[in-house]
Amino acid sequence: MNIRVGFGYDVHRLEAGRAFWLGGVRLEHTHGPKGHSDADVLIHAICDALLGAANLRDIGYHFPDHDPQYKGIDSKLLLQEVMALIRKEGYELGNIDATVCLEVPKVNPYIPEMKQCLAQVIQTEEKNISIKATTSEKMGFVGRKEGIATHAVVLIYKVNPI
Repeated sequence: MNIRVGFGYDVHRLEAGRAFWLGGVRLEHTHGPKGHSDADVLIHAICDALLGAANLRDIGYHFPDHDPQYKGIDSKLLLQEVMALIRKEGYELGNIDATVCLEVPKVNPYIPEMKQCLAQVIQTEEKNISIKATTSEKMGFVGRKEGIATHAVVLIYKVNPI
């Protein structure tokens, strides 16, 4: 098969005083995601989708949260490593379609900068990256502003299929 699809999902609790990184961009807000790394849920979901598409397990397998070398790590570095892994297997990114679920802060103003940042990290064109934002209509942990969730779907393809 020359093309493969992967799905990724990530969720983090929001805590006061934490830096808020999303799609490699720092958002201004009083609360930020809590995690072992910088807790960039968008990049984590994209990493899981890429790894899944290439049948390379998941982000926790490659970058375990009990490993001190990943404490506070910039998730853009994890994404670079994931891209190296899928490229080693002969795959290249086709496209990413991601949705961020968050009540506040509003994500839409940051989307162009996120797309630019991710395109540079992945070494692809911005047109290959779609980022959408929604709320959960004040329902559940996202609606109560306790956390953030992100979904990502990717398409990868074999560069030189046999």
